[in-house]
Order: sequence, then structure tokens, then C-alpha cells
Amino acid sequence: MGERQYVVFKLGKEEYGIDIMNVREIGPYQESVKVPNSPSFVEGIINYRGNVIPIVCLKKRFSIEDSEIDTNTRIIIINLNDKQVGFIVDEASQTVKLDDNDIDPTPNIITGVDMKYITGVGKLNDRLIILIDLEKILTDNEKEEIELMNV
Repeated sequence: MGERQYVVFKLGKEEYGIDIMNVREIGPYQESVKVPNSPSFVEGIINYRGNVIPIVCLKKRFSIEDSEIDTNTRIIIINLNDKQVGFIVDEASQTVKLDDNDIDPTPNIITGVDMKYITGVGKLNDRLIILIDLEKILTDNEKEEIELMNV
């Protein structure tokens, strides 16, 4: 395969990477509007470039302690099926190129559902970047719930 480019983002102190080909856009954080009876993992909705899109807080999704929103907070927007979905991250500041040789397979200690969306661990100098597939973070049922949201 060769070399791939990843968008690196932070949740707390940990660094994560997603394939740049899956990212539609990275935008500044904006307050979302809560939707009654929406799935628990959906933070709310925002009007983004004329489209109303659901927003998922990745920290809640990963059961990571939530932190304050600040000037570094970003929303990473991806296409999920035919819908745009935004994911709130603490910071999304750079892209990196990783050669296939710099990517280790997902460690054996990670099992179950987590295995689906963690695609490997990237090694860049002294940094470890957990590589994930945002399209696989939500279960099929959760994707269906988003599809059924009238946004």
C-alpha cells in the first residue's frame, strides 16, 4: 500500500489518527442544539454550511472524561452513508504521513466492539497514534438511529 496521510486529533492527552480520505472537513467548534429523544451519543445538531448535521462527542463515545470546550476544540466532519456527521475532538492540528511499516496491528488487549474501529497503531518518532475508522465507531443500530433523525 505504501504511504497514507492521516489527520491527527487529540482526546485528552491521547493522539488519534483518521485516514484523510474519510475527512470531509475540520471546522471550529460551535454550540449544538439539543434534539429531544435523540440517541444518547448524539450531542445535538448544528447548521454547517447550510446543512443540518448531527454532532457526536467522541469523548462520551469512548468513555473518556469530558473536558472543557476551548479555542482548540474542533468538529471533524465525515460522510456516513449519505449523511454528514460531525465528531467533537479536543484538538485537530496536523496531518502526518505514515508508511505501512510504521503501523502496527491493533494490540491483542483490545477486544470486542473496539476492534472494529481501531485499525492499528502508528509510530511516528516517539509518538504513538491510535488509528481509527470513524465510519465504524457507530454500530449499525446507532447509524440507523442517526438516519432516522429528521435532520
